[in-house]
Amino acid sequence: MNEGTQQIDSVSEAQATPRWVPLAVVAIAVISLAALGIGLSGAQRAAGAEKALDHVSTLEQSVAVLSKRLAQAEETNTQLQGDLSVVTDRLKLTQDELSRARRQSKQLRADYTKELEEIETAVKSELATKAGAEEINGRFGTLSGDIAGVRGDLDAARQGLQMARSELGTLIARNHEEIEQLRRLGQRDYLEFTLDRKGSKQKLADVVLELRGTNTKKNHFSLAFFVDDMRLEKKNRAINEPIFFYTRSTRAPYELVVNQVGKNKVVGYMSMPKGTAAPSGSGSGF
Repeated sequence: MNEGTQQIDSVSEAQATPRWVPLAVVAIAVISLAALGIGLSGAQRAAGAEKALDHVSTLEQSVAVLSKRLAQAEETNTQLQGDLSVVTDRLKLTQDELSRARRQSKQLRADYTKELEEIETAVKSELATKAGAEEINGRFGTLSGDIAGVRGDLDAARQGLQMARSELGTLIARNHEEIEQLRRLGQRDYLEFTLDRKGSKQKLADVVLELRGTNTKKNHFSLAFFVDDMRLEKKNRAINEPIFFYTRSTRAPYELVVNQVGKNKVVGYMSMPKGTAAPSGSGSGF
């Protein structure tokens, strides 16, 4: 009986599961979980790396845009420095012209006064030395006519001197008659113009004018003009207010003056250095 029981126990022990099998299963499970964690971590790192690459690409594009803007800013700065140099040179030239114009105006006044005094002195001296009433009366009539003519010329010159002057010392005409007086002085060329609607253009010598608008209540106007392949615009300027600008062909300034402002209409003139354009009553249409 005991022998039979021992044999059954031996068979049971032989058929029982070995001890290493559960350990192996646990180990495999642990390794599988670790591999899964490593796989997830790698996927997350790959996604992060892809996002980082996208961010780097965006940064590179931003750097390229900033570099382009910096180059444009440097180019603009260079142009502004050049323009500032030109303006500085022209300002020095303008100051010299103003001083010279003031000296010429003062000398012109003195010359006219001296000429008038000399003529009056000569007439009185000649009349005082003549013998005979008839001779005196005859010559007095002729001399009176000469004096009247000289006085007329001097009065016209004095009227010119009484005109308003710009900051550069140029005389500012307020109407056609005063423009004619300035023409007779012969110091500059004068071209008259009329722009009778908004957007209308007129060519004066090498300058094209365009009317941009008017304000009849304030007597203001806005003009654009084209010179040396450039477009310049002056807004809300008053009548009889000179506008100065320069061209490449001259060192002295051009002067633009509007004498009348109406509804979408302006009348005025442009003066320029002598010999720049053939003198004429008005510019040609554009």
